[in-house]
Amino acid sequence: MSLSTISPEELPAILSQLDQAIYNHTQWFDAISRTLICQHQANEDDLSSDAHRKCLLGQWYYGSSPAEIRSHPGFVALGEEHEHMHQQAAHLLNLARAGMRITAPDYDNFANSLQRVRLQILTLSRELEDLQRSADPLTGASSRAYMLPKLREQQELIKRGVHRCCLAMMDLDHFKVINDTHGHIAGDLVLATTVRYIIEHLRPYDQIYRFGGEEFLICMLNTNLNAGQEMMERLREGIAELPIDIGNGKPILITASFGLSSLESGISVEESIDRADKAMYAAKAAGRNRVCLWGSPMDQNQVN
Repeated sequence: MSLSTISPEELPAILSQLDQAIYNHTQWFDAISRTLICQHQANEDDLSSDAHRKCLLGQWYYGSSPAEIRSHPGFVALGEEHEHMHQQAAHLLNLARAGMRITAPDYDNFANSLQRVRLQILTLSRELEDLQRSADPLTGASSRAYMLPKLREQQELIKRGVHRCCLAMMDLDHFKVINDTHGHIAGDLVLATTVRYIIEHLRPYDQIYRFGGEEFLICMLNTNLNAGQEMMERLREGIAELPIDIGNGKPILITASFGLSSLESGISVEESIDRADKAMYAAKAAGRNRVCLWGSPMDQNQVN
């Protein structure tokens, strides 16, 4: 699951929960350290086989953590490291209870697992903070300011032969009519609902950027033009069948036009985007609600 599926409205609450998780984790470590150093009686919960579920961080992780992040790889990795950390802590506590010496390697194993848990929490938090800074507040798509730097990073990988990349420019058909007929609030609902649908149906490593107005650029990694066309056809069909509630009790339907090009190594990123844009306008000229590839006869007729 991609973090981009989280709506802008949900991000502050999730970040707040992560901040609390960091605080709870620190409090737990302080209690463990006090127990070991002062030779206090260990908390039985910390010695149990499911100790990782009983601490405050574990209660949040397995109970009240947001469903939107539970399948994210960073969240999964946090759970694994957290369980391992509790196993290391229980080992130290059992040594202390038995009156045995805690060796440097034993303590180092615990300290290292502790740091990995902290790193996982902070990394997940920073990913969400970056998403919050980069997201278009209306639609949840990444903003145009973040588009070129990210695409240039992908172009460098293309130059090294790491992977291919396909770009799709999407424009909602007759969007001005929606604004003129139903008002700009309805238009905002159409934009937000459509982009949410796209984000939910893209792969976790694909990205959508708000290019301007009702235009959006979709970046598909490890994808050639033919595969990209198949993906966009599925999105196009889904959007055309998506009822959008604009608040008046009468859902409306819209369509979208797509233009595709490859992100090339031998031309500028801007030129690759321009090719997708021209292909999209060719799709518009051919009747809208369709996908057009850069270099196709339909596209060349429109450009020429």
